[in-house]
Amino acid sequence: MLFQVGGQGTRPTFFEMAAAQQLPSSLRAALTYSIGVMALRRPILHKVLDYENEFFALLMLVLETHSMRTTDASFSESLYGLRRRTVKLKLKKDALHSSSTDGIQLSGIEKHQRVLSVVFLVVLPYFKSKLHSIYSRERETAVRASLWGPGDESFDDADYLDVAESPVDQTRTSDQDLSSRERILQGAKKIIAACYPWIHTGHEGLTFAYQTLYLLDATGFYSLGLHALGIQVGRATGQELMDASSRISRMRSRERERLRGPPWLKKLQGALLSCMYAALDYSQTGLIAAVFVFKAAKEGIPLPSDRTVCPLCSERRANPSVVTVSGFVFCYGCIFKYVSQYKLCPVTLIPAEVEDIRRLFHDM
Repeated sequence: MLFQVGGQGTRPTFFEMAAAQQLPSSLRAALTYSIGVMALRRPILHKVLDYENEFFALLMLVLETHSMRTTDASFSESLYGLRRRTVKLKLKKDALHSSSTDGIQLSGIEKHQRVLSVVFLVVLPYFKSKLHSIYSRERETAVRASLWGPGDESFDDADYLDVAESPVDQTRTSDQDLSSRERILQGAKKIIAACYPWIHTGHEGLTFAYQTLYLLDATGFYSLGLHALGIQVGRATGQELMDASSRISRMRSRERERLRGPPWLKKLQGALLSCMYAALDYSQTGLIAAVFVFKAAKEGIPLPSDRTVCPLCSERRANPSVVTVSGFVFCYGCIFKYVSQYKLCPVTLIPAEVEDIRRLFHDM
């Protein structure tokens, strides 16, 4: 039995495929952290974090569409010099006397396979992340209800901190006053919370099975999605690289020929196209390099001169709470939200969890 550990032939090793698959999630984590740090000084960037799933899905939609259109590979696969190829099986009369790979032919992927590849790479992961977010919120609500009782099931951090909240606001969120639409949404969320663990387990099980079979050289498909599309991933040959460059040149020449208008408008449109092409061409190495340079130069937020001011919101602390791993004190709502999202102390950048937050009932 041959394990894929070398770099010979056109078949990528298991480690190449694993690295290409994990790159988008690593890039997302790095981008989220980088934007989160910048948002501490530019609060307008918090809107990007509020729609993190949509922002990253839109970014990957642009990158994956451009990559599939120009290189017949995903954003991360093209970075590792890989290409997608259509698998075609041909039955032979002497198939019993020939090797199992004689009837397999690989060719360039078709247009519908490019579209479906983008769906598998961007759309499905987006919906999976939304389901995971709903499941996490419902699970957190259930944990809170088990700790504080069913009467506080729907409270959030702001409600917990605001001791002067009107009883009318509390009554408004009760189950008895929910509209029919809200009841349907609540029911759908409960169904998702109940079904998501099984969906996630099934997905992870199939992923593990395909990766194990690929590692053991028992299949040429690294994932269920590639198998469903009839696509295998291989190393790009020199001829494929030259063909890709020629195809890109022809596509861009046709796009420039379709420009209409007076000469000055054509020049402006041509300059905008050149800028767009340059941004897309260097998006792989440029985006990754920028994130790593930013993380290499990262530093925690500065401490205010007034000890009673929260370093996160720059206002007087409300419900002061300490991060036990560092000893710094913040508003409970500020530090709870920050640690829940970034798993770090904002001042020292030491890894921290929500369990490391302790309320201070006597502010020293």
